[in-house]
Amino acid sequence: MLSKGKVRPLLVAVVGGSGAGKSWLSRKLQAALGGRAVRVELDDFYHDRSHLSSKERARINYDHPRAIDWIALEHALRDCVAGRSARLPSYDFCNHCRLSATKLLKPKTIVLVEGLWLLRRPSLRRMFGLRIFVDCPARARLSRRLERDAHSRGRTRSSVREQFRRNVEPMHARFVAPQRASADIVLRGQWGEKEIAEIAARLRVQVREAAGPRSRRREEADGRVILTEKSRSLRRRLQF
Repeated sequence: MLSKGKVRPLLVAVVGGSGAGKSWLSRKLQAALGGRAVRVELDDFYHDRSHLSSKERARINYDHPRAIDWIALEHALRDCVAGRSARLPSYDFCNHCRLSATKLLKPKTIVLVEGLWLLRRPSLRRMFGLRIFVDCPARARLSRRLERDAHSRGRTRSSVREQFRRNVEPMHARFVAPQRASADIVLRGQWGEKEIAEIAARLRVQVREAAGPRSRRREEADGRVILTEKSRSLRRRLQF
């Protein structure tokens, strides 16, 4: 239970395909919100595979939602919503194993949670006060994934391309893309600093109003928003 007078942390889901720009957006929002926000990455909640051989690990489809320890994630987020600190795992993508070191999550006013499948499970989806989907073409996502995996995860470019063709895109179409329908905000086209500032402003409004008696009515009244390259009608529909 939260102590009297304390505002419940606002959970924000940042969802999209692999290489869509989820981490970039989350970092930008965190910077725009200053010390009021903290980030959580779904990637840290991949199941530990240290008990398997390297060949067995290589055969696992890590682009399927069952690769995630959903129970551990929900437990950590519920602790956060209740105002309690939580221990988060750390994941080594090169070896597909959890690291022995954990990270301490101290809840702040806004908790940005980024990941591929955050809006699929109803119990988890209901926890988010704002749900953002980053819609990005496959070509751009592959280009970014090639850059990331070759430099930070020790993969060859050919292996990245093969995994993208065999697993990433089929799983994207099946499990990631349908989540657009559950998002409050869909980012597509040429969006950038202006849209980030507007989302940050919306979050500040939600936090302010959560402290008052009208917060529930405002949250229920919020509609679905599409952010295009021209940000058409954004301010009118968000009622800033």
